[in-house]
Amino acid sequence: MSIQENPSNEQKTLIVYYSLEGNTEYAASRISEICGFDMLRLIPVKKYPDKGFRKFFWGGKSAVMAETPELEPYEFQAEKYGRIIIGFPVWAGNVTPPIRTFVRDNDLRGKKVAVFACESGAGAEKAFDKLKAALKIDRFEAELILIDPKAKPDAANEEKIRNFCTLLTQ
Repeated sequence: MSIQENPSNEQKTLIVYYSLEGNTEYAASRISEICGFDMLRLIPVKKYPDKGFRKFFWGGKSAVMAETPELEPYEFQAEKYGRIIIGFPVWAGNVTPPIRTFVRDNDLRGKKVAVFACESGAGAEKAFDKLKAALKIDRFEAELILIDPKAKPDAANEEKIRNFCTLLTQ
């Protein structure tokens, strides 16, 4: 997949995200709309089930086992970006496997990194800690946790997104 590029972007920030049910894609799109950041959606070659027991079993197993699935080809030129925003749904208190693959395959050293996660329950903080360890960094520039922003739209999620954008554009 190619990057959806916003030519007016002067900050050179890229939102890299994986979305299964659309919540993370919704949040990535809102952040991009507000801030004008470029977007890159990661798509695994082998799709994850998105309904019922299989969704939770396969997604949870893949996350807990720290799998790194093959991704559809994508374009990423690290030197173009000073900041990477990573977005993902939380699976079993973990980063989703497609994000793990991206982090493994790309050198993000020297980049500012911000993060957002969509969850239905809890576990985002734990997932953030695991992502920091994988990236070998102590902290993120900004963090955002949303509760199913597409499936359950509400003013609180919108306010959190706007606050996150304000932190990144100051």
